Amino acid sequence: MEFSQEVTVRELGGQLRHWHAAGTGYALATVIGVRGSAPRPVGTTMAVDESGQVHGSVSGGCVEGAVYEECLAVIASGQPTLHTFGYSADDAFAVGLTCGGELDVFICRITETQYAAVESALVPDGPVALVYDLESGELAAIRSRTGVGADFDPAVLTEARAMLDTATTGVRTIGCTDRERTVFAASFAPAPRMIIFGATDFTTALCQVGRLLGYRVTVCEPRPIFAERARLPDADEVVRDRPDRYLRSTQVDSRTVICVLTHDPKFDIPVLSEALRLPVAYVGAMGSRRSDRERRRELRAGGISEAELFGLHSPIGLELGGRTPGETAVSIAAEIVAGRRGGSGRPLCETDRPIHTGTELAC
Repeated sequence: MEFSQEVTVRELGGQLRHWHAAGTGYALATVIGVRGSAPRPVGTTMAVDESGQVHGSVSGGCVEGAVYEECLAVIASGQPTLHTFGYSADDAFAVGLTCGGELDVFICRITETQYAAVESALVPDGPVALVYDLESGELAAIRSRTGVGADFDPAVLTEARAMLDTATTGVRTIGCTDRERTVFAASFAPAPRMIIFGATDFTTALCQVGRLLGYRVTVCEPRPIFAERARLPDADEVVRDRPDRYLRSTQVDSRTVICVLTHDPKFDIPVLSEALRLPVAYVGAMGSRRSDRERRRELRAGGISEAELFGLHSPIGLELGGRTPGETAVSIAAEIVAGRRGGSGRPLCETDRPIHTGTELAC
């Protein structure tokens, strides 16, 4: 057996398609948990077919032999298994990780039904999460609004989409007692983007909160004196360009949030005219109510429709009563999270619906 370097199921796509077309039985072994100094990260996958052919690697050689044998057993039985491999203090050459870490490896045979989910996850046309039920071995591929494969509970799908939104990979246990489900979701997506136009004190604070929420934060500021990297230590990148020109040239998707904090009509109107026509998750603009009325008037005059204006969050943020940059950043982030997760923005003590919306398995 020869083991390749670190790969995910997506990078094994060509081989998996070949096996499927040929009707060859095979199993996937996926690292779903890592503790200590393990050689491969969560999401790393090894594939073994019924003839013993191997592609990928889960540990770089430490436990490959044991995982290989388990894969053959799963192919024969059809029953998924979960194994933990760790360092053996008694015998460093026993099955274990001599580097001192531990790996949790989930192994399941891919059936015709499950392959539909795998195939959907292999197509690189946008963010997707491949979700494994760790009890049944069923699989589903989740995109922002659709799913392919197993008919998972709505609570599982909601959690998987939340993980996909933030490009998170890991194990989640949902529900409790007899309704509990444990799943592993592997997200194939870059971190979602937060694009902030204008480098102000409010921007500095929003960069901090944006990173906390898992966004890759870009600040675009046309004025060189304000676009100093040292002023924005929590931004992933700082761009010096006209906001509308930059927005036309950069890549966005359905998870992108756009916050216009320049508070200057000569920048605000052109960039909002671009932003409101894009398929993004959120567009907000800072300003007083008077500024907002004038801004909307100018946008209408420039050809923005009422339907497009409906997507503008202006004045930006929820009404929290805050005044400082930090408090304002929290109010903006709260509005973004409420929109992303379907929250009402009301105090929990004034509502009686489930705390986590869409989680029908919640206790």
